[in-house]
Amino acid sequence: MIKLDLRKQLKHLYNPSSKEPSLIDVPAMTFACIDGRGDPNGPDFAAATGALYAFSYTIKFMVKKERALDYPVMALEGLWSIEGKADFALGDFDRREAWLWTLMIMQPEAAGPDLWPLALEQAARRGTPFLERLHFERVHEGRSAQIMHIGPYSTEPATLDRLHGFIRAQGLRPRGRHHEIYLGDPRRSAPEKLKTVLRHPVESAR
Repeated sequence: MIKLDLRKQLKHLYNPSSKEPSLIDVPAMTFACIDGRGDPNGPDFAAATGALYAFSYTIKFMVKKERALDYPVMALEGLWSIEGKADFALGDFDRREAWLWTLMIMQPEAAGPDLWPLALEQAARRGTPFLERLHFERVHEGRSAQIMHIGPYSTEPATLDRLHGFIRAQGLRPRGRHHEIYLGDPRRSAPEKLKTVLRHPVESAR
């Protein structure tokens, strides 16, 4: 059995050790995704999260059985924007009904398109909702700025302000959608101990 330690290989992307903002280069990766809108405390967000994990664990065990390759299911991630605004990070955090999100989990190359239909079919047999909304995207963010936020999600704005101040200081500006990587489970971890990677692709401000 081959062990693929994705968390170790991609530690600089998924678990940076420093709490200070930094610039990184994010390679192209394939994600299982579900799009939605509205309050992340609502039922759609929970159903989308469940569907993504159901698919990801199903295909993980298929790869382990058929290709003798074991790897960890990766963290839940989210791309965020606000309807009618250019930048979620500077948007209206109280207008949750206008939040647009894409939840996603990265899939390794071994869990390729040839296995997707069968994995979806197997996951659907368990009656998992929202699987019909699952789609796949190849995402290449490239040059990006990121920072580790420790604490409840409600205190993210202060950390985002630090990230955006860093971006401006580098002569850069955000592009694309605000990106979050959830390293803790809010159902099991105390809010003050939650870890979330906050990331934004960047480009020259000139």
